[in-house]
Amino acid sequence: MTQVNTDLSNVAVVLTTWNSERFFSKFPGPLLAQGIRSDQVLIMDSESKDRTVELGRSLGFLVHEQARHEFNHGGTRALAVELLPWADFMVYTTPDAIMASSDTLRTLVAAFDDPQVGAAFGRQLPHADADSFARQACELNYPPQSRVRSMESRKDLGFKAIFFSNNLGAYRRLALEAVGNFPARVITAEDSYTAARMMMAGWKTAYVAEAAVYHSHNQTLPQLFRRYFDTGVLHARESWMRKEFGEPAGEGLRFVSAEVRRLLREAPLQVPKVGLRTIFKFAGYQLGKREALLPIRIKRSIGNFHEFWA
Repeated sequence: MTQVNTDLSNVAVVLTTWNSERFFSKFPGPLLAQGIRSDQVLIMDSESKDRTVELGRSLGFLVHEQARHEFNHGGTRALAVELLPWADFMVYTTPDAIMASSDTLRTLVAAFDDPQVGAAFGRQLPHADADSFARQACELNYPPQSRVRSMESRKDLGFKAIFFSNNLGAYRRLALEAVGNFPARVITAEDSYTAARMMMAGWKTAYVAEAAVYHSHNQTLPQLFRRYFDTGVLHARESWMRKEFGEPAGEGLRFVSAEVRRLLREAPLQVPKVGLRTIFKFAGYQLGKREALLPIRIKRSIGNFHEFWA
């Protein structure tokens, strides 16, 4: 990779944590190898019961503690912006995402050399233990080609135009302020929500394939159901996203088709699992879109973000 000489003195890194002690043996080294100081790292912790806060402070990281019931995917990240008034750029990540090279942050924030870019996100590579489905998700969602997106991108990308990820997502403070920061209360996908608002306000977003982290999850069927339930809730409550950028159904069909083709080549016996996974995703999403019909106790029990329904 070509050396990128981007100044990182005005860049802050924000990690959201909850009982994340198990990740401290892997992520701090590659993160600090980026050339940032430890006091440029802010941990937003949601009442961890393990040694997350202690370990973070021992490394010199800034730590902000909040009650678990106060956590929100959007509101907590918005608070981080307020806690870091000196930072012109905020990079959001998670402790299970490992920087793939020592130039990851510099390469990512170099996207802001274009004054029209309000946010940029990097590529996600599968962990060594990733199953075939997790690897497929990384390959389809994070291709090797970089791209800058704007409202014009709707014409060929549709809903995919606002795809974004805060596992390695960077934001320009001016752009965040222009759209009112992250949403104060959202059940999931605060990253795509904010990217959409930026595009509608005239900003661009950048996908920077040369900046990467190792990050993947092997998801069970119940985990898929819960994840897609939350997504359905988001799309029902924030219907403007589908109105402005189109329905996500076409992207889902493309994803399933690619899964089947890959498994036919590599593991034919796994193909039936695609059908099961698709059923669980579809059921979760459709139920989420109809969450207004469900009692809160049911929604708390079947979604990922239980505190949202408090």
